[in-house]
Amino acid sequence: MQTIISIKNLSKVYDSGFNALKSINLDINTGEILGLLGPNGAGKTTLISTICGIVSPTSGEVTVDGFDIIKDFRKTRSIIGLVPQELTLGSFDTVWGTVRFSRGLFGAKRDDAYLEELLKDLSLFDKKDSEIRMLSGGMKRRVLIAKALSHNPKILFLDEPTAGVDVELRKDLWKIVNVLKSKGVTIILTTHYIEEAEELADRIGVISNGELLLVEKKAHLMETLGKKQLIVELKESLSKVPSSLDKHNIEISEDGMHISYTYIVKDEETDMSEVLQEITNSGLQIKDLKIVQSSLEDIFVDLVKEK
Repeated sequence: MQTIISIKNLSKVYDSGFNALKSINLDINTGEILGLLGPNGAGKTTLISTICGIVSPTSGEVTVDGFDIIKDFRKTRSIIGLVPQELTLGSFDTVWGTVRFSRGLFGAKRDDAYLEELLKDLSLFDKKDSEIRMLSGGMKRRVLIAKALSHNPKILFLDEPTAGVDVELRKDLWKIVNVLKSKGVTIILTTHYIEEAEELADRIGVISNGELLLVEKKAHLMETLGKKQLIVELKESLSKVPSSLDKHNIEISEDGMHISYTYIVKDEETDMSEVLQEITNSGLQIKDLKIVQSSLEDIFVDLVKEK
């Protein structure tokens, strides 16, 4: 895959001495959706603000489409669109005026047809003459996306795009993101909502305390770091796990009606057929069984705790 953003040994230390980014190394591929997860203060916003030219790096190198973000800042900023966390919009400006002005700021030639199509894609066209102050919070969020896309950038940063919006609007924005991806836009998404990254991202990056803990394909991450749990429902309550099952570290529920066995997905030594056979041979009366896969949220929490 072709790399569109290359980050090498990127660090940011503020005047106060706070080390916000610690030697970040990351390549982002053209056309992918990268989800950046991390707790508050992890460095997500500092990282994307540095790439976008808002924050100056202390050391390291970042290139965007082959251009250096410092030496070629005009070029790199013209390639990037940013949707910030905050609703930074003029209350008395119209939707059309806001988006058209934003396009002009980047020196892009006037293209009303493109802007009309953009507003239609974002379900904003019927609001184009409305003042920003008359819009709902969800509509304002869409205007921010329209502003970020007004100059037709190759890369879109979404910094907590669905923070504070309802579930229905969140899913609408997910659809917008997938449409943008289908048009070849590279998207970097920071979010607190694990299900958002699970739904949208091709790869997941986890940041904690200014360090990039890992970057993996979503499916690979869940396969290699995830856990599975075999849960067996019994016909009769059990007070103690049979001694024949001791070696498998099987747990029993409080009511004695379930036993469970947890194992790491990547552990090649785990033979589920053997475990199931031994449970059957133990004489337990089995009513039902199921296997539960750990979620991305479980993996994220484990990673941050481990760090």
